Amino acid sequence: MKAIFLVKYGKSEGSFEIRETPKPQPGEKEVLIKVETFGLNFADVMARRGLYREAPPLPCILGYEVVGTIEKVAEDVEKLKPEQKVAAFTRFGGYAEYVKIHEMVVSPVPENIDNSSATALVTQYCTAYYAAYDMANIKKGDHVLIHAAAGGVGIAFTQLAKRKGCVVYGTAGSDEKVKFLEENGVDYPINYRKSNFVEEINRLRRNNKIDVIFDPIGGKSFKQSRKLLAHGGRIITFGASEQLTGKRGIIPSLKLMFNFGFIHPVGLLMTSTGVIGVNMLRIADFKPEILQKTLQSVMNLAANKEIKPYVGSSFKAEEIARAHEYLESRKSMGKIVINW
Repeated sequence: MKAIFLVKYGKSEGSFEIRETPKPQPGEKEVLIKVETFGLNFADVMARRGLYREAPPLPCILGYEVVGTIEKVAEDVEKLKPEQKVAAFTRFGGYAEYVKIHEMVVSPVPENIDNSSATALVTQYCTAYYAAYDMANIKKGDHVLIHAAAGGVGIAFTQLAKRKGCVVYGTAGSDEKVKFLEENGVDYPINYRKSNFVEEINRLRRNNKIDVIFDPIGGKSFKQSRKLLAHGGRIITFGASEQLTGKRGIIPSLKLMFNFGFIHPVGLLMTSTGVIGVNMLRIADFKPEILQKTLQSVMNLAANKEIKPYVGSSFKAEEIARAHEYLESRKSMGKIVINW
């Protein structure tokens, strides 16, 4: 089979090679999926730049989600069958024509959901669903701030928050994205390149605060966002894309940690606020039953048209470097999918 290997760190051009590699065979409780579509995530860019500690050593196959057809199942797999169209969460290895994966992180795809939309649901919508509904417990009337609201996870957060009846504030870096945020249901879109989001929200809220903040940027964004938290508020951090502006090494890492700011439990106690980290790899490793439930939930919401995945761009597998470059440019909106 063919697979796309990350062979060196750095710029997207020249970092990948499509190679022939042995086709995997399913082991205990596993299924073999013939992949039709897989997705890109910002963690892939971090891994390509050598900034993601979770990534396997080079040469390696990246990729967190796939959509395709089951070709074979292990004898002890009962609910999944060959020829079923499915989506699956992969702990790396998704940039390949075939993947074997544990049945717990596989979900059938309803007939009214196409491959690209199903791909968007796996990592982006599962992250947003788990963070918003399970960890932050958002509810009707909450004022919610979503950073990078035009990205795949940001779009998911917006739709899930509006479904609960929340008032949504969203940040983006261009007027084009601001217009898109309005179309996606954001009540107060903010172009952070034109105005300070803290000052803008204080103006809009007349110095009232925000109940829940979702931040994939980290660093200074996280520190500034904490100033907006209401008593009883929660900030959910699920990334550190600010790190892309620096280089590899101990000094840039220390700088990122400093930018996050100092958090002491007494301060959280006095303000009755919370800071929650979300890492879906850890959920997949230690709580796969939660991931399975979450994946099935977002599939059902999409099938019932309660949420609508937005696919911004699609590329061929041979265009993987160009797809990475586009995602890294921060010009993209929604999910980027790759087709074999």
